[in-house]
Parts: sequence; structure tokens; C-alpha cells
Amino acid sequence: MIYVGIDIAKDKHDCFIKKTNGEYIDTFTVSNNIEGFEILYTNILKFNTESEEIKVGLEATGHYGYNLIAYLLKHNIKVYVINPLHTNLYRKSMSLRLTKTDKIDSCTIVSMLMANLNLKAYTDLNFITDELRSLTRYRYEKVKDRAKFRSTVSKLICILFPELEKMVSTVHSPSIYALLLKYPDAEQISRAHLTKITNILLTKSKGHYEKNTAIQIREAARKSIGINMPVMSLELQHTIILLNEIEEQINEIEEKIKIIMDEIDSPITTIPGINYRMGAMILAEIGDFSRFSSPDKILAYAGMSPTIYQSGQIEQTSYAHMEKRGSKYLRYALFNATKYVCLWDPIFREYLAKKREEGKSYTVAVTHATKKLVRLIYSLEKNHEEYMEKIKKHNKL
Repeated sequence: MIYVGIDIAKDKHDCFIKKTNGEYIDTFTVSNNIEGFEILYTNILKFNTESEEIKVGLEATGHYGYNLIAYLLKHNIKVYVINPLHTNLYRKSMSLRLTKTDKIDSCTIVSMLMANLNLKAYTDLNFITDELRSLTRYRYEKVKDRAKFRSTVSKLICILFPELEKMVSTVHSPSIYALLLKYPDAEQISRAHLTKITNILLTKSKGHYEKNTAIQIREAARKSIGINMPVMSLELQHTIILLNEIEEQINEIEEKIKIIMDEIDSPITTIPGINYRMGAMILAEIGDFSRFSSPDKILAYAGMSPTIYQSGQIEQTSYAHMEKRGSKYLRYALFNATKYVCLWDPIFREYLAKKREEGKSYTVAVTHATKKLVRLIYSLEKNHEEYMEKIKKHNKL
């Protein structure tokens, strides 16, 4: 067997090749471009004179390794992506010296491949998961931006036309945004033609707001305490334009997420309260479930294990203060998914109520329910079983 260890960097990759019998073959550096990839592939084939199995290992270094991984998979070469923390710990266990270089890292990766540490090969499914992770994190950031800009809109309306908020169910709707984009303050609305205001509201609200609403809004604008500040009116218009763009971007991202989720066909969305968006975020952050030997490992990965304090004879476990390490995205997704599941599923709703009756705060009770939800998700994914099927089996026991 041929083992290849690669230390990934932005512009170049250090490579180390060895055989099963321990025979050192070559050490070389290639550029992070197509010429470098072809040199690497040619060298691997050159030394593989007996058509042996090839294993290539590299560290998970973010986006720097994506192109190389795709190239190697395209050429049917097994790739193993290793956690840098594991590489570091393995290197330290092999030597007391604290020396760390790119060549030593590539050599360490080869040693890990040869040690048969139950490493799992990178597959097309991993690629899909990575793509899903990029999409869900991108959506997460866009939703945060939307919330920030909505807050700005609310602040500006309070200054320019404060009465408006009390006249409609929400100012954050296509109809109100369209009105404010055309007439961004009370003074401009008060001078606008009633027909124009009516047409904007009627069209954008799909008939929800009619002429009476237009009359009320214009009358309120004429008596408004809102001040006339052209600079703030301009800021409001620009913010609404940004919000409309972000809304379109979020919709486009969600369409891409939906396509991947349909392809994955995960049972996670059969749990009441978990839609494809939240389910996608959970699946993307967890990745390959076979990496985790138990649901507790997933909780630890999310940084949702209870904080444990131990000193001498004193040991305290606190669910009120989570570790707050690990993936913040997974922690966010699990906690928020749990709240919706407790709202829509009677079993989880009853469980949450029980924890509240025990005197636990809402946050602590939800954290307990999250642990229960993770156990459920883990079981469904492992057995590829839908939620109601699992409930029926449980009721028969």
C-alpha cells in the first residue's frame, strides 16, 4: 500500500510518501494549482509500480484543501481528512520534542494512516455535507444581517413617522417597505396623492390593505410628530433596499438548501417542529453520524455538555452554564429546534412541562429537552427511521 501525507497551506502543499513496509519513498512540495496537482498525481502513480492501494491523508484546514480533495476524488484516490487536533496529539505522543514543521506534519499524517486509527475516507456525501454547511452558515449570517437592518428600519420609523407602527400589524412587510421606499417620512406621505398610496398598499399587500388604510395612514402623517430629516429619510430608503436584496438572497439560499435536503432524504424533518432549514443546519454541523459513538458525543461537540466543577471532595454539575465551546452553529440549531419541537410535539411538550414543574428555569428545561432531542435524532439517523415509525414501535413494546 502507498501512503501519502499532505500538509495543506494556502499556496503550497508539502507531501510525504511511504510504503507499507516502512520504505521511505519521497518528500516534495507542490503548488496549490493544477500544475502542482498533476505533479502530485504523477508522483503517486510513478511510485505505485505494483498497482497497490493508495491512501492520501491531509488535515482539515478549511477551504485551502477543497480543490485538492476534489481533484484526488475525481482520480479515484482515497482521501482521509484528519482533525488537526488529532494530528497534534498524535505527533506529541510519538516524540517529546515540540518541533513542528510542515514536513513533520506530513510525516505524522502518514504515520496515522499506517497506524489504522479507524479513520474514515472522505466521500461524495462529505462533499454534499460541506456544501450544506456552507449554505446554512451563509443563511445564518444573512438572517442576522436582516435582523440588524430591520432594527435600523424600526428606529428610523420612530423618528420619521412614529404613528405608523400602531396602524399596521408590522412595519416589516412588503407593502409598508414599498410605501416607505417611495415616501420615506411623514411629510412626504402627507403630500402624496391618495390613489398612489392606495395602489402601493393594495398591490404589495395582495388586497390586505385597501383604500381605508391608505386614508388613515395619510391622515396620521398630516398630524405626525415625526421630524423631517432628509438624511434619515435617505438612510431609511437605502436600508429598505438592502433588506429587499437580503430577502431575495435568503430565498435563493433556501432553495439550494431544499434541493440538497431532498437529495439527502433525512428522517430528521419527520420530527414535528423541525423544518428543512433547521434540519439542514443540524445535519450540516454534525456531518457523518458514524463519527460519534453516542449522542453525548454530539452534545459535547456542540458545547452543550453540562459544566462540571471538581475540587477534592466537591463535585458540581450545572446545566445552567453550558461549556459554550464547540460549534456555535450546532448549538444554536439544536437549542432553537428543541423549542419548536416542544411546541409541536406532545411528548416533548410534556417533558418540558415536567422539567418546569421540577423548578428548573425555562433555559435549563430546554437544555434537558435538547439532550432528549439529540438522542432521538441520533437514533433516527443511525436506523434511517421516521419519527412516527419509531413512536409506533415504542408503543408496541
